[in-house]
Amino acid sequence: MSNYQDLLAQKASLEKQAAELEKQLQEARRAERAGVIAQIKSLLAEHGLSVADLGLKAGKAPSAGNGAGRKVAPKYRNNDTGETWTGRGLQPKWIQAAVNAGKKLEDFTI
Repeated sequence: MSNYQDLLAQKASLEKQAAELEKQLQEARRAERAGVIAQIKSLLAEHGLSVADLGLKAGKAPSAGNGAGRKVAPKYRNNDTGETWTGRGLQPKWIQAAVNAGKKLEDFTI
């Protein structure tokens, strides 16, 4: 059985190897990306295309996900209190109360 100092030395060696491996991974990814970018540029030039033809904005990678978490502009406002609602999700109590009192949702449109 190894003693504590031996295990610490072994751990340090493994951490050093992991750091070196991470460095190699990053370099390989950089090189691979550079090759792919060069290939894409070559194909674009060969076919007379631009980034705009692809429907992408230059300098920006396409966003992943479904856009969850983005802020949405409010569509409805309570002029008495200043409260707002985007029109998404459950109706707030102030909208429910006003609609139950006979007002229309359109009355609160901003």
